[in-house]
Amino acid sequence: MKLILTRAVAGLGSAGDVVSVKDGYARNFLLPRGNAIAWSQGGEKQIDGIRRARSAREIQSQDHAKEVKAKLEAADITVKVKVGATGSMFGSVTDKDIVAAIKSTAAVDIDRHDLKLAGHIKKIGKHTAKVSLHAAVVATITINVVAA
Repeated sequence: MKLILTRAVAGLGSAGDVVSVKDGYARNFLLPRGNAIAWSQGGEKQIDGIRRARSAREIQSQDHAKEVKAKLEAADITVKVKVGATGSMFGSVTDKDIVAAIKSTAAVDIDRHDLKLAGHIKKIGKHTAKVSLHAAVVATITINVVAA
């Protein structure tokens, strides 16, 4: 089956690429998760839009990625969460929460799929995460989770 990727898929391609995959992989994994759309002649027009959006978000050079890495590692990223009377959190801190905190603190817009956490953050305190900025540049950030 021929598909147009709407976001990067490991081992397959990046957003805007036209790929050919087995029907089951497309029907059961890529299409339901919104990672791809079915290819058509009209869909070819969407490829340019997807690629323009990707290039606007993407960090273009390795030097720029190193500057962003320095900015992220120096930033004090704090996420405020609700806690109960015993000090335990309600729910967990998600990658969307962390990306929003990064955007408000460091004024850097990153894709949430580039953020790699060791697991769910379910405790108050300091935690670390990695952000893939470029193929050769990975930033390690410290996230401070505090009670609201």
